[in-house]
Amino acid sequence: MKTVYVCENCEYSTSKWIGKCPVCGQFSIIETEVEEEKKPSKSKDSKSVSGKVAKLYTGMSSRAQSLKNVEYPKHIRYSTGNGEFDRVLGGGVVEGSVVLLSGEPGIGKSTLLLQICEHVGSSNKILYVSGEESASQIKLRAGRLGVDCEDLFVLCETNINRILEETETFQPKLVIIDSIQTIYDDDVNSMPGTVTQVKQSAMLLINKAKESGLAVLIIGHVNKDGAIAGPKVLEHMVDAVLYFEGDKQHAYRIIRAAKNRFGSTNEIGVFEMTDEGLEEIPNPSEMLLSQRPLGVSGSCAACVIEGTRPIIAEIQALVNPTVFPAPRRMTAGLDYNRVSLLLAVLEKRLGQRFSSLDVYMNVAGGLKLEEPSCDIAVALALLSSLRDAPVPDDLIAFGEIGLAGECRAVVGAELRLAEAVRLGFTKVAIPYKAAENLKKRYNGVEIIPIRSVFDLLKILGL
Repeated sequence: MKTVYVCENCEYSTSKWIGKCPVCGQFSIIETEVEEEKKPSKSKDSKSVSGKVAKLYTGMSSRAQSLKNVEYPKHIRYSTGNGEFDRVLGGGVVEGSVVLLSGEPGIGKSTLLLQICEHVGSSNKILYVSGEESASQIKLRAGRLGVDCEDLFVLCETNINRILEETETFQPKLVIIDSIQTIYDDDVNSMPGTVTQVKQSAMLLINKAKESGLAVLIIGHVNKDGAIAGPKVLEHMVDAVLYFEGDKQHAYRIIRAAKNRFGSTNEIGVFEMTDEGLEEIPNPSEMLLSQRPLGVSGSCAACVIEGTRPIIAEIQALVNPTVFPAPRRMTAGLDYNRVSLLLAVLEKRLGQRFSSLDVYMNVAGGLKLEEPSCDIAVALALLSSLRDAPVPDDLIAFGEIGLAGECRAVVGAELRLAEAVRLGFTKVAIPYKAAENLKKRYNGVEIIPIRSVFDLLKILGL
């Protein structure tokens, strides 16, 4: 037996302890693990890890075959009863799939999965494995959430071998693991939560899911940087990776797919945390605009597309003289570098001076906007706050701005415009290329073509 030191972030191993990983540069992530030399099995009951994996894969052919002879897989989906969660997954849970759900502590991961049990458990068996809470604690939360189904079984266990035995006994259709960092394998001589334990436990769960066709939902912890704790290979092993976003101080939560083998990665699910658990928000646009102030400078509505859903958000800007030698630039919900680029374009092309002013940008509701289609709305909000000229309350803008100050069209213009009209906007500022086609289809809407940033001053009456 020998002792090695393994980095939790990148799995770099060394025989000597070091404070900083030479590969990824992270601190305080080196943990001691004991490697045991391979020994022959002493009895029939003692099996090696490789023997378990080999047994689970006995049904898979190792011979090459023609692609034409391969049958199409029959991926059967079933709904979780939560429309927003089904949307992110691509329509529901796929049998035999493994989904990894991660997020900050207390954001609602366990609450959401326990609520799912109410619908799925009405006709199927569910095994809820908890390595962090007792059965009585889960019972208290289920009572608060109104979850009451006879086919929901609770197992407070952290041994992966015991968990796999229970799945053989109960034959559930869905297994929930809360959380993977608490599960360990007896054949691995290291503490739960280490790289080897997380990888080994996840591999056995994945093999079990592929063999028996049951679906597995795994809760994963995150580190201080917001990434999923444990080995990066964990995200490659599972079929879908979902991130729970949001601030615990705010009521709204967003689930975003970073990986999905059975659906799109562009969809998002929006929820609101209440006393009775997480409630779906099927129309986030109305929610985001419900408290929008009217007649105030520095505010402009924008429309972005998340997957197949258009979402209208409010972009806010505050420009104020600075008292510091260097002006401050702060953004919430927008890319900092993108805002800096737009500030440079407005200062160079329009002569609007922001170099001696503090600039604060925010997206109301906690939404994060990443696509460049909100450039025009950001520029309008900045100019509106700088000149103290309010943007018309019934105006919405979307389009990309280039370094020359020109405005470029974005995809899904008709879909965005239809959502804006549905919510009562009567004026739409869009790039002129898209305006030429949409003017013929929407007669009751004033479509304002934007060729460059100079046209933005006309909207503000400057």
